[in-house]
Amino acid sequence: MSDRDAYVEKMKANIDEWNAEIDKLQARAKESQADAKIEYEKQLEELRKQRDEGQSKMQEAQKASDDAWDDMNKGFQSAWDNISNSFQSAMKRFK
Repeated sequence: MSDRDAYVEKMKANIDEWNAEIDKLQARAKESQADAKIEYEKQLEELRKQRDEGQSKMQEAQKASDDAWDDMNKGFQSAWDNISNSFQSAMKRFK
């Protein structure tokens, strides 16, 4: 397995984890009162945006040639770390 493939697998696992967290929060939002529900929906929208950015980056990594991946690797890692940190920050607001 190449470094790119391993990296993409890691990204997929993170996105799967994020989807599970979003699902949990969606269930919690459905049970909450109207005011809280509005806030949950705002936060869920932000989480979905971060997840979608992550999926987009993952797809870019999957489509990159080996040579392109070598050039893009550090940039991808930095972008992924930013997306991941943003998602985790948004999640902390729910707890």
